[in-house]
Parts: sequence; structure tokens; C-alpha cells
Amino acid sequence: MEAFKHHTGLAVPVDRVNIDTDAIIPKQFLKRIERTGFGQYLFFEWRWDESGEVIEQFPLNQPRYQGASVLLARANFGCGSSREHAPWAIQDYGFKVVIAPSFADIFYNNCFKNGILPIRLTEEQVEELFQRTGKEVGYQLTVDLEGKTISDNKGLVIPFDLDEHRRKFLLLGLDDIGLTLQHEAAISAYEAAHR
Repeated sequence: MEAFKHHTGLAVPVDRVNIDTDAIIPKQFLKRIERTGFGQYLFFEWRWDESGEVIEQFPLNQPRYQGASVLLARANFGCGSSREHAPWAIQDYGFKVVIAPSFADIFYNNCFKNGILPIRLTEEQVEELFQRTGKEVGYQLTVDLEGKTISDNKGLVIPFDLDEHRRKFLLLGLDDIGLTLQHEAAISAYEAAHR
């Protein structure tokens, strides 16, 4: 997993509450066994209609949001089933950060395990970001995980809270396996002693 310290990226608003994991990555695409290739199916049923035509009004299909890496959402993002494919799809599409007032617990935890930073802000702070994103084409946000702030180039600075344990894991680029491998020498010594 890559270490996460700072990220500056184009923000895209997906203005819906209760976005569930089936909307993030529909069930018909869960047959893949690897973690990659899911980004092309992100929000599939919102990006294309039943005949395969692009739904132009959906933000991810609009030219102004191409290349976005900061996803803005409303409350209860990632609710529904516990499928880990949802953060895989978000990451594979290119998102590094998801900002919302609240997240479903399992989705929130899965983000950290996959190197995505989910940030909880107040409804009012999220609304401010939605307004700014809508007004300015090419609106970017800078996320500083070390300083725990979100900022733009217009003077906006929003602090955010994050559990220190999770913050450390992202800063070091550690997932559960990486954490275990930090003790590789001790594990090898133990195995050698018990052969």
C-alpha cells in the first residue's frame, strides 16, 4: 500500500444521500477475483442508461470532472452490503479521498485497509465544499494528512479529526499484512526455533 501524506486533486460532487455499495459497484461485476479493473464499473447504473448510452448529467461523465481524485458525497456513504469491492472500485477509478458527513462502518474500515482516506466533516462543511465545487471549474482540494486539514487555493482551511492509529497506518502505507511484515525478523526467528 502506498503511503499517504498529502494529496491535491480535482473534486467531484456526487449529490445523493445513502449511496450504497451496490450503487458504487453493482453485483454483476463482483465475479472478478483480482482487486483491479473495478473502476470502469464505478456507479455503473448512474453513468450509463439501459441501452448503454452515457448519462451526461452524472458528474463522473462531465468533462469538467475528468481525472477527479477527491469524491464529495452526502450522509451515510457506503451503506448496504459489506463488499470490499466498493473501495476497490473507488480506488481503481482514481479516488484517493472520500469526504462525507458520515460513512457506513464497514465501508469506512475497508477504505483504510485499501489506502483510501475517508474524511468525516459536518453537513455544513460538506455543503460548503459542494457549493465551491459547483461554482469553479477545476476546483481542487489539498488534503494534508500530517496536519489533518483540507484546503483550497482560495483561503479555505478545514481541520478534520481522525483516529491516530488509522492516521499512522496511512502515513506509513501499512495495511494489515504490512503491519505483520514489520515483525518479519521476529516471525522468522520464532519459526526457526520451533522447527
